[in-house]
Amino acid sequence: MTLISLIQAPNPIFKQKAAMVTVFDDELKHLVEQMFDVLYHHQGIGLGANMVGVLKRIIIIDLQPDGTNTPMIFINPEVEKIDDQIQSFTEASLSFPSISAEVARAKYISLKYQTLTGEEKTLKAEGWLATVIQHEADYLDGRTFLDHLSPVKRNNLLRKYKKYLKLSS
Repeated sequence: MTLISLIQAPNPIFKQKAAMVTVFDDELKHLVEQMFDVLYHHQGIGLGANMVGVLKRIIIIDLQPDGTNTPMIFINPEVEKIDDQIQSFTEASLSFPSISAEVARAKYISLKYQTLTGEEKTLKAEGWLATVIQHEADYLDGRTFLDHLSPVKRNNLLRKYKKYLKLSS
């Protein structure tokens, strides 16, 4: 079994669409366990499978309220806005270290997804959780938080990010 690791931009995988998960087996469980290992190692709160080089529709989230691990697993997630209310939070990404931006997203969402065993479920989310779900689900569709910004803001952040990459290598 291959060990997975975090992929940093630039990488073409961030523009690719992830495939539906059709097999719910021990290999899937192992992949999700490894994703949580990567998430906790990098002290993040969410990962799309693309971020670890796997083009499957899987997102994991752990907002760690009060410092307690509360892992959430969403296989084949489908996000639907519940209404037109918008909220903004500062978003960042483990795959784009050193940059962040204010992003406006739906305040209330409904998420259809499957569990590790393939059971279909629905989750209503609002606030920060709704934002994190939308942020991670974007990765599965070949988008990042930068795609929600104006071209000027996006280009400024990408310049800053390239400078970071140069200094950190």
